Amino acid sequence: MRIKKLLCMSLSIMAIAGGIVGCGSDTSSTSGTTTGTAAVTATKSSISGTVIGSGSSALLPLAQNAADKFKESYPNISVTLNAGGSGTGLKQVADGTVDIGNSDVEAASKLEASVASALVDHKVCVIAMAPVVNKDVAATVKSLTKQQLVDIFTAKITNWKDVGGPDEKVILVTRPTTSGTRALFKQYALNNTDEASNASLETDDSGTLLQNVSDNKGAIGYVALSYLVNNTKVSTLAIDGVDPTIANTYSGKYPVWGYEHMYTKGAPKEAVKAYLDYILSSDYATQIEAQGYCVTSKMQVSR
Repeated sequence: MRIKKLLCMSLSIMAIAGGIVGCGSDTSSTSGTTTGTAAVTATKSSISGTVIGSGSSALLPLAQNAADKFKESYPNISVTLNAGGSGTGLKQVADGTVDIGNSDVEAASKLEASVASALVDHKVCVIAMAPVVNKDVAATVKSLTKQQLVDIFTAKITNWKDVGGPDEKVILVTRPTTSGTRALFKQYALNNTDEASNASLETDDSGTLLQNVSDNKGAIGYVALSYLVNNTKVSTLAIDGVDPTIANTYSGKYPVWGYEHMYTKGAPKEAVKAYLDYILSSDYATQIEAQGYCVTSKMQVSR
């Protein structure tokens, strides 16, 4: 009986010891996970440097939004972004004066082939461009054909009454030749026809363009959908009956869209790579549509 009792006590002690060891093992595992997370955070915090980008005004809102969120994880990296047009951004990244050249079009369309070949293309999203008009025009004009757009932007049609609108002069709000938005709109909305220029209202600042269209009766221009989120100043026009929306862009029904590019000269340095990796990450993808852009992987058509 005494031997049996001692055996039971031994087994109980072993069970308790096993439980303690088990708890110790769980604690060790949790500690390892925490340490791993801390190590990743420490790695991000240890990366320092600068990122300077310029170019496309259409891509600027996304680039800036991404930079603000990126800084939360990479506090020691400074990001400075400017607009100026796709052509300007491409020239500056090719010259080495900025780290990233943002562009609505491929580099080869703005630079000599030998210069463009030295750049590395990072496609970050898709953008659509929409024709926008003053509210008084939109009261009666809801859609234009491509040919009507061509005739309006080449000044063949100079009065809105010719397309079913009010008896008002057409006021063009145009963009400079360095603009990637202009190049994309020319290719896919104007059938590669050169538009007329209105020097008095010409700008590549999309915010200024929207204000100019809003302030001038009979005005028409075009902007990226990213500038029309929560817009109340102007009205968009459909093209051949198809509204400029994200859904219609994904399906390919709406024709005026293109890829947004962030170019680097050769392989990006560590800080620039971290910023680009963040924009292309699945974590940031959820922010893209909310800003009026399209996620490239969701496109049902390609170019």
